[in-house]
Amino acid sequence: SGIFLKHILILCVSFRWIVDMEGATGTLYEGEKFQLLFKFSSRYPFDSPQVMFTGENIPVHPHVYSNGHICLSILTEDWSPALSVQSVCLSIISMLSSCKEKRRPPDNSFYVRTCNKNPKKTKWWYHDDTC
Repeated sequence: SGIFLKHILILCVSFRWIVDMEGATGTLYEGEKFQLLFKFSSRYPFDSPQVMFTGENIPVHPHVYSNGHICLSILTEDWSPALSVQSVCLSIISMLSSCKEKRRPPDNSFYVRTCNKNPKKTKWWYHDDTC
C-alpha cells in the first residue's frame, strides 16, 4: 500500500517508470507524497535501474540528497537481479520510515554541485545504517 505506478514511458534502449509513493502511517513522512523515477537499461534486471526521487517533494532524509539521489546500497553494489521494483520501493519506504530526524546528508550542498546526473555513477560510501 502507498505505492502507485503513475505512467510508463518506453524508449528503444531504455524505459522509465514514475512511481507515486506516500509516507507510511505513524512515521515522520506520514501523508507526504513522493515520486520515484526508475530508469531501466536494456540490461535490466542484470543491471540495476537508476532510481531517484523526482518532482516537487524530495524527502528531507539523511540518505536523500536535495537533487533526489538516494544513498542506498541495493541501488548499486548490493543490487541483485532477484530484486523487483516493488522490493526497491519497499526498501525506500522502510528507509524513510526508520528516520528519527528530517535532515539532509551533511555533504548535500557539495554533492549536489559536483555530482553526475546519474546517481549510479557516484561512488557511494555506505557507512551509516541509522538515521
